Amino acid sequence: MKQAFFITGTDTNVGKTYVACKLIRDYVAQGFKVIGMKPVAAGCELVDGEWTNDDVLKLQAASNVKAPRALTNPYFFKEPIAPHIAAEKAGIKIEIEVIKQAFDELTKLADILIVEGAGGFLVPLNEAETIADLAAVLNIPIILVVGMKLGCINHTLLTVEAIKARNLMLDGWIANQAEPGMSSYDENVATIAQKIHLNCMANCPYSL
Repeated sequence: MKQAFFITGTDTNVGKTYVACKLIRDYVAQGFKVIGMKPVAAGCELVDGEWTNDDVLKLQAASNVKAPRALTNPYFFKEPIAPHIAAEKAGIKIEIEVIKQAFDELTKLADILIVEGAGGFLVPLNEAETIADLAAVLNIPIILVVGMKLGCINHTLLTVEAIKARNLMLDGWIANQAEPGMSSYDENVATIAQKIHLNCMANCPYSL
C-alpha cells in the first residue's frame, strides 16, 4: 500500500499538526510504515545547535520511519511569519519542485506519507505560487482541518471552493474545536456537512 494525504486548514492555528500526528499514529498502530512531512515551516527555535520547528518535531516523533530533515522539512525559517515573507527576509525562494523531489523520495521510504501544509490553503509560498499550487503539484487527496470557531462556516466554504476550483480531491474534513465552549457547535458542524455535501470524519475536542 502506497498512500499520501495533504493536510490543509481553514486558517493558521486550527490544529493541522494535531490532526496530522493523530493520522500518523493511527496508521502506525495498524502496522504501516508512516512518515510525516512539513514542506515549509516558519517559526523555529535553536535546539541542540539546530534550528528546529515544533510542528516538525511532533511529526517526527509520531512517525515510525526516519528520514533526513532535508526531506521531511525542506524549507524552514526562524520567524513565525508568512512563508513567502520569511523566505524573502532570508534571501531564499521557496521552490515547489524542490518540495516535490523531497516528496518523491519520501514515498519510497514509507507506506503512508502525511504532508502538512502551512497556514491556510491560499498562503503564498513565493511571488507567484501558493500552498494550493503545491497541493496541485503533489496531486494527493486533501483532508481539511476546520477550526471550529465563529466564522468557520464561511472559511470552510471558501477553502472548499478553492480546492474544487483546482479539480483536487477533498477526501474529508475534520472539525477541531478551536475555542472552548463554542456556541451552537453541533449546528455549525451540521451546516458545514450539508453545505459541502461531505460528512465530518472526526470531531476533535478543545485542548490547550
